[in-house]
Amino acid sequence: MLDKARYIVVEGPIGAGKTSLAQRLSEHLDATQLFEQPQNNPFLPHFYQNTERWALPTQLSFLFQRVDQLNALPRNAPAPNQRIVSDFLLERDPLFARINLTEDENTLYERVFEMVKPVAPPVPDLVIYLQAPVATLIERIRKRGADVERRITESYVERVAQRYSSFFFQYETAPLFVVDAEVLNPIDNDADFQLLVERLDEMRGYREFFAYAG
Repeated sequence: MLDKARYIVVEGPIGAGKTSLAQRLSEHLDATQLFEQPQNNPFLPHFYQNTERWALPTQLSFLFQRVDQLNALPRNAPAPNQRIVSDFLLERDPLFARINLTEDENTLYERVFEMVKPVAPPVPDLVIYLQAPVATLIERIRKRGADVERRITESYVERVAQRYSSFFFQYETAPLFVVDAEVLNPIDNDADFQLLVERLDEMRGYREFFAYAG
């Protein structure tokens, strides 16, 4: 699967390590990176201090950022000689809106989403979904010590993880490779990364689960 996949997305809740794995995988494949840019969202620091006040502008800022990135791709991207590794699915974007916005705000957000989303966004050839228990996610968030994340609560991470689980339980748009990111550490452990690459190369089904650690 991996050798044929030209557009690969790595996804997962906060703390799962999706961006770090996407970074390592893109370097391994010599692929173009299409990553979220939280540092360019001016509302994000305010969001973690006052969620209710800043949820809508934070959500819309991320939406426009992701749409702009996808629209900047060539119409038939990726090109035959190009590979892309991304750390976001646009269709996952409403997941956070339903968690953070009021009912009226979410109704407004959904209207905006339908109006601005690309008419025919590129469909991934492969989606890698990292999942881990809430305690593991919290531990990793605290370990990386990002200032804007210091106020993230365990209950919030739990809600996000549950929504991700539900989303990918029903996901059928592209082949899905689910990784137990509690057992495996393909970001920091070279052996685990090599195992991951090997299993991705051997993937033949439309949905597979990987939980083996060497």
